[in-house]
Amino acid sequence: MKLIGSLTSPYVRKTRIVLAEKHIGYTFELEAPWNADSHVSDHNPLGKVPVLIMDDGTSLFDSRVIVEYLDSVNPVSRLLPESNRRRIMVKRWEALADGICDAAAAMFLERKRKDAEQSVEWISRQQQKVTRGLETAAHELSDKKWCDGNVYTLGDIALGCALGYLAFRFPQIDLRGTFPNLADLSDRLEKRSAFMETVPVA
Repeated sequence: MKLIGSLTSPYVRKTRIVLAEKHIGYTFELEAPWNADSHVSDHNPLGKVPVLIMDDGTSLFDSRVIVEYLDSVNPVSRLLPESNRRRIMVKRWEALADGICDAAAAMFLERKRKDAEQSVEWISRQQQKVTRGLETAAHELSDKKWCDGNVYTLGDIALGCALGYLAFRFPQIDLRGTFPNLADLSDRLEKRSAFMETVPVA
């Protein structure tokens, strides 16, 4: 299999971490979808990363689709519970984490525009989404070790990637002072080899 992606995308990082945790071999092709010479759209009509090219040449896109497929490929280290209720709650964690990333990325891109072209209202709306997302994650994590309780799942990977992306793009956010349980979770996750090997690089 081949994974197409960048070194800064939290969605690509999530996919790479799942590949590592599942011990699935693959080749990694670096592509920045915003570059003029990018070929990402040849494999994903939406022009986004990650894209997974399977052995038969079929392309999968959207990290949530890719990681669910990867979890079914190898029974080792299952990241999605078998129980439907628990499974959907883990997917809910993933949706929350990806939503935080969506808002943070939108805010980052807006701030790259010229000052006169930036929308303060747009940035504020995205900031509110990030804040509400973090508040919800902190509340629901509470004093649990992992999102699903005592078991490491895809929910933890997704949330860890969101927290890592915020630390990478918005280091001014005081996660430890405001959401200490999320900071503790991030600390534990970043010590795992799959996380250490995929730290975002500009």
